[in-house]
Amino acid sequence: MNKVSVARSKLFFIPILLLIYQFSHAQKSTIYKNGWIDFNKNGVKDIYEDQQQPISKRVTNLISLMTLEEKTNQLATLYGYKRVLQDELPTPKWKNEIWKDGIANIDEQLNSLPFHPNVKSQYSYPFSKHANAINTIQKWFIEETRMGIPVDFTNEGIHGLNHDRATPLPAPINMGSTWNKNMVYKAGLMVGREGKALGYTNIYAPILDLARDPRWGRVLETYGEDPFLIAEMGKQMVLGIQENGIASTLKHFAAYSMPKGGRDGNARTDPHIAPRELHEVHLYPFKRVIQEAAPMGVMSSYNDWDGLPVTGSSYFLTELLRKQYGFKGYVVSDSEAVEFLFTKHHVAKDAKDAVRLAFLAGLNVRTNFTSPADYILPLRELVKEGKISTEMLDSRVADVLRVKFQIGLFDSPYVKDPAAADEIVHTKADQEFSDQLNRESLVLLKNANQILPLQKSKLKNVLITGPLASVSNYQLSRYGPSNNQTVSVLQGIKTFLGKDVTVDFAKGCDIVDKTWPESEIISTTLSADEQASIDEAVAKAMKADVIIAVVGEDEKRVGESLSRTGLGLPGRQLNLIQALVATKKPVILVLINGQPLTINWENKYVDAILEAWFPGAQAGKAIAQALFGEYNPGGKLSVTFPKSTGQIELNFPYKKGSHNGQPGDGPNGYGNTAVVGALYPFGYGLSYTTFAYKNLKITPDTQTHQGSFTVSFELSNTGKIKGDEVVQLYIKELVSSVTTYESVLRGFERISLLAGETKKVEFVIQPTALEKLDSNMNWNVEPGTYQIKVGSSSEDIRLNGEINITR
Repeated sequence: MNKVSVARSKLFFIPILLLIYQFSHAQKSTIYKNGWIDFNKNGVKDIYEDQQQPISKRVTNLISLMTLEEKTNQLATLYGYKRVLQDELPTPKWKNEIWKDGIANIDEQLNSLPFHPNVKSQYSYPFSKHANAINTIQKWFIEETRMGIPVDFTNEGIHGLNHDRATPLPAPINMGSTWNKNMVYKAGLMVGREGKALGYTNIYAPILDLARDPRWGRVLETYGEDPFLIAEMGKQMVLGIQENGIASTLKHFAAYSMPKGGRDGNARTDPHIAPRELHEVHLYPFKRVIQEAAPMGVMSSYNDWDGLPVTGSSYFLTELLRKQYGFKGYVVSDSEAVEFLFTKHHVAKDAKDAVRLAFLAGLNVRTNFTSPADYILPLRELVKEGKISTEMLDSRVADVLRVKFQIGLFDSPYVKDPAAADEIVHTKADQEFSDQLNRESLVLLKNANQILPLQKSKLKNVLITGPLASVSNYQLSRYGPSNNQTVSVLQGIKTFLGKDVTVDFAKGCDIVDKTWPESEIISTTLSADEQASIDEAVAKAMKADVIIAVVGEDEKRVGESLSRTGLGLPGRQLNLIQALVATKKPVILVLINGQPLTINWENKYVDAILEAWFPGAQAGKAIAQALFGEYNPGGKLSVTFPKSTGQIELNFPYKKGSHNGQPGDGPNGYGNTAVVGALYPFGYGLSYTTFAYKNLKITPDTQTHQGSFTVSFELSNTGKIKGDEVVQLYIKELVSSVTTYESVLRGFERISLLAGETKKVEFVIQPTALEKLDSNMNWNVEPGTYQIKVGSSSEDIRLNGEINITR
């Protein structure tokens, strides 16, 4: 063909391409009808496109129209930008990718992450830019795939939405320490509102795991160690998130938080949990939250229980979750949980067999940091080979599609007003709420001679020291917002005191020494530099009126895959504190930590201790306000502090007699070889004021096993300043058919009182509060006498009463 012919053919071909593009574009633009969307682009309003039809019919109709490829694609996650997906926005090559037939969800798309610059996206901020980007991606799936099934955009949200500059919240252990259900509901409401404005439709929160072993690295990501407390907090978080019309996904089902020896990282398996404990403690929050708040998602964990890997267990994912608890949403696996069936648990002969086991067990959506094709293609093969039935495939797909219909993706798949995101996300009111949550999470552990609050007018020179005083990275998190302004404790105190008081600073020591964690078991002599750093702090301490030492752990010492074998202050921090105490100047400790610490020496010899956990951004302000009396701390511990790692497990609730000490004499051995009791018990926390409990009334005092009781009493602030008290109701069964817990938490309320104010407090004890698994492993309320205990902590009981259950 000569050049003229080629030129003519090109001139002829270009208009044809233009016509094809114009026709295609016009076809796509016409799918948006009045009151419905023609997702499959056939010009007919199919049942699944009809908003007036019930969801069950819409799901059934859609599945009947789908191919095997389209069905299997609704059972896998596509991890977002720079995890698996390499593009920020759709490209022409997407037509050749596995997701050309759709995808269940895209996780963490364009959110940017703290401490992970490689996943930074130009579309994460401003917020409106992200909302528009999500719309662009959603538009591709609706217009460029055959069935047009919208994507569920998922993201983490356990302490603030995991998105660039979203509102930061403190860690869940802080939220648990507030014992404030309404604040947790508001936190969920805010996270859901921000998520929806940014284009996310499913938030991975709350975590319902129990922190029963303080060595475990993810204690800070839990609400605490008690199942009732976690159920109450988790329920409020779910209700708050889903109030916005998006889904909440519970984590991590099940028995995830008790790996053998507290080991994390490459271990995360073999939890030693007895069957009765599994159901009464570890599964209790999941059962209650599912039945009372109806979350639309559950994340299956990658550990086993009693030899059953959870993600490969029909007992967990089908029998318990769906049949007994009534879960109606979809189950998404934690990352690599499916693959672990083969590579860690060795219950599958290969990767394909792992896919089969997980699917048959009840898994809906697989997640991992690899291509979704790694799950989808073997799944298709299994269906073609007859190892997975079409009926079961349709059932798994239906669970996913049902959620997508419930959250409105087939009625309103786009962010309606992307520009509004700039006014909705991280508002001034949101930041004020975050600051209040920081304040309410503070727990006063010691206050000898009422040294706190410090009086600014009586101070001339304050020394701030400790390795965590001037840093603030711990205020950010892999599972929380990034790039927010942080305020260290040093900054917060300096700003609070202004120019009236001289604030000096000396670091004193690093968070860890060079040989840590080995130095926890083989001590080494301080280096010249380490000694010089402590000496500098001591020299400055001699000139100070008071010393505020900020010590503990940072984000590199606690968190996911960061379990510890010791629970003392790491590195040379105790050396620093001992040197400061030796100056005879008042020493105030501020703890920054993600798990209970064995701070026995510190508790005995320093003057005051304020537990701050892992507070949110700008936490330095809240800590300063508490230290200097602008705020009266009222938080309570949601975990027990042991005195030694040798006591572990030491937690609440505990079986009768399991925390007892040693006999002083007797025929079966006696002696004094172990420390006994908690350093700080569950529910413990001090205040700058005092509270009195009186006039306990219980009506009626006798009921059948189906009746309820009302418990009321009066709470008075008997001090001189306003304060918050967390009142706690515990129940002890005196005689039972099986060994029960010493007592169980069955009610709590955070109450704010002015000085001299009195309020009446009332709890209703429902029959379910008295249920336990009997000797036949059936849930039952047994007849007998139950002791009602009301107090300020699990050990500080102020009022006692009894109720009786008759047959």
